[in-house]
Amino acid sequence: MKKYFVIAMILLSVLACKKTKFSPEGPTDVRVHNLSDLAFTEVTVNTNGTALPMGDVGAGDYSEYVRFEKAFPKAEISAKINGILFTTGAVNTTYMQYIGQDRITYEVYISNVDRKELTINNVVIEEPLVLK
Repeated sequence: MKKYFVIAMILLSVLACKKTKFSPEGPTDVRVHNLSDLAFTEVTVNTNGTALPMGDVGAGDYSEYVRFEKAFPKAEISAKINGILFTTGAVNTTYMQYIGQDRITYEVYISNVDRKELTINNVVIEEPLVLK
């Protein structure tokens, strides 16, 4: 009889477990801070194979936040500057640690005009997301 009681208790405790609604990998709200003195147009951010438009970002300005399923400390960011496409280049996120449920800002500047390169100067973690 004790055996059945123990088995019933174990079964009941396993069935009572709940899964969380959101995964710890994300979502992450991302925005871009333009550190250069030139305006960025048609800015896109690609994290983990998901490229989303961020709009235009003026010189020294911030874009609006855009929600990504998962974000990393490095991302492929591309923007047009005076009609010419600049990019940070592709990023391999295979072994990279995800950011998590936060609001972040990629600080981006023009690192090489001749090669049309952008560089992420810093990733600022603003605040944790409040998910309901």
